[in-house]
Amino acid sequence: MFATLTGLGLSTAAGLNAYIPLMVVGVAANLTDAVRLPQGYERLSNGWVLAIIGVLLLAEFVLDKVPVVDHVNDIIQTAVRPAAGGVVFSATSAAAELDNSTWMTEHPAVGWVLGIVTALIVHVIKSSVRPVVNASTAGVGAPVVSTVEDASSLSMSLIAIFLPVLVLIALAAFGTLGWLAIRRVRRYKATRRARTAQRGSA
Repeated sequence: MFATLTGLGLSTAAGLNAYIPLMVVGVAANLTDAVRLPQGYERLSNGWVLAIIGVLLLAEFVLDKVPVVDHVNDIIQTAVRPAAGGVVFSATSAAAELDNSTWMTEHPAVGWVLGIVTALIVHVIKSSVRPVVNASTAGVGAPVVSTVEDASSLSMSLIAIFLPVLVLIALAAFGTLGWLAIRRVRRYKATRRARTAQRGSA
């Protein structure tokens, strides 16, 4: 139970920012006992690996706040974020030992698939909403929304590791916000189509 909640929380965070949950997991494994990386994932807590993740995180932090550039970045991240989701879900599967369940540990492919799918869903919502935010705010909203996404990714990562019982509440909140965001995107596109049709008939 705890392993699954931790994995879902981290992969959700990866859908918003691929590098924040990787960094949090690596640092937590390096400095605390909250994360015990399973065999094959030990390098995630290596200093050099964390330094590389830090550089990528800084680049993502800057690029995602620039209108138009953020859209190009989202296209590139279509492969990176789901992959990161699979990694962080599987890398923390050792948390299953906390509730005396070894099922996730014995079926690592399930963790990968769940992590990839979860991160991909969040990424698709994020990348669908961002162009609408940019267009409706003339680009002013891009850095604001990006900052909120980064803060949400960090918060979800920390909750997933240290308070996994709260992940369900956080996921419910994320799901509600995602649903509202999709509705706004649909309304915006419908309004644009209506305006285009009016201009064409004028």
